[in-house]
Amino acid sequence: MSIAGLRRATGESVRKSVSGLPREFWWLWTSTLVNRLGAFVATFMVLYLTMERGYSASYAGLVASLHGLGGVVSSVGAGVMTDRLGRRPTLLIAQSSTAASVALLGFMQDPAAIAAVAFLVGMTSNASRPAVQAMMADIVKPEDRVRAFSLNYWAINLGFAISSVAAGFIAEFSYLAGFLGEAAMTLACAVLIFLKLPESRPERVLVDGKNEPAVGMRTVLRDGRFMSVVGLSFLVALIFQQGFVGLPIAMGADGFSSSDFGMIIAFNGVLIVALQIPVTRFIEHRDTRRLLILSSALAGYGFGLTAFAGSLAFYALAVCVWTLAEIINAPTQTSIVVRLSPVHGRGRYQGMYTMSWAVAGLVAPLMSGFLIDHYGADWLWGTCAVLGTAAAGGYWLLMRGLPKEGVDVGFDRDRDRDRDRDPGPDSRTVPEPEPGPVADAAKSPAP
Repeated sequence: MSIAGLRRATGESVRKSVSGLPREFWWLWTSTLVNRLGAFVATFMVLYLTMERGYSASYAGLVASLHGLGGVVSSVGAGVMTDRLGRRPTLLIAQSSTAASVALLGFMQDPAAIAAVAFLVGMTSNASRPAVQAMMADIVKPEDRVRAFSLNYWAINLGFAISSVAAGFIAEFSYLAGFLGEAAMTLACAVLIFLKLPESRPERVLVDGKNEPAVGMRTVLRDGRFMSVVGLSFLVALIFQQGFVGLPIAMGADGFSSSDFGMIIAFNGVLIVALQIPVTRFIEHRDTRRLLILSSALAGYGFGLTAFAGSLAFYALAVCVWTLAEIINAPTQTSIVVRLSPVHGRGRYQGMYTMSWAVAGLVAPLMSGFLIDHYGADWLWGTCAVLGTAAAGGYWLLMRGLPKEGVDVGFDRDRDRDRDRDPGPDSRTVPEPEPGPVADAAKSPAP
């Protein structure tokens, strides 16, 4: 194929990947990109504490775990807020609070104060995730969700690739500038949401003059298949978190600088930016169980390869393997969560799913700090391989009998329940308080 033909084929693939999505999706996508362009704290927290402030790996792991604990605390609460207050108010509260707390963290000097504010940053920054994912599920058709979640993940990593390189060099001169830069970009994200994104929470249906039963946290906890997905997601997240907690410590111990780590972790983002769209086109309609099994195994063995790394080139090779796992896992896993979620419980279900990553953010630093301090980094990477194998086996067992692609289990549950009630002439649709123009949002074309 000629270069011109290759360009035409690439352009056609990109056009098909981005076409047909609603305008509101693209504003949400843009807000994600802006937010990630300022990412600094999650990536450089460990290096800041160990190399700039001179604390031990165990203390750095403790602070990073408190950051994760904040996310655990806020995940379920933010999910409830997403269902009750709406997606837009939850996003505005979360982003504004994150901007303030990140700026404050940059000025903290006392170890106890650093730990306390890191907890606050983790709580506020994680609170937006259930709302973002629920809003995306609201405004994008079921058959387009894998593609939409892939594009959103692509935006996350486009911003991450740029910010990681920039922040790595910024950290060489001033960590405070990195904290303030993230605060400014997060505030810009909140302004964009305020100006451009309407509320998307679905309308509720009145049946015989009564509201349909609400979805509570008990509903979520009693959903066996979904909670199993949450557990397996935790194992996979525990592996991926090592790219931000175990990897910088191991590279620092090998004599590499913060800019070296910034370049290596930015390589992860660059690969996702380059490969996310074509890989998504390839996996979009393939068997979900096989994709989750493959991605879990690749994640475990990719990090396992790090045990043999002694040069930047080998670190980059290991990053290639687990980045491919990330590209496959991220949209597939998120779309599974949406398919298993009832329409009016999306916030709570997404909050519980988000909590699996938040708990991993709590456990991963403790795990890496303990293993590296007591046994060495090779034990950490071997543990990642074991966890990846266990997660792959779990998905193999769990995903048997999963409804076919394009079917929303949550939609089916709601539909069957309403049909069984045989609604009478008093049935009508009314909005929850302060609903947004959902129907218009879903039908409006992309810019």
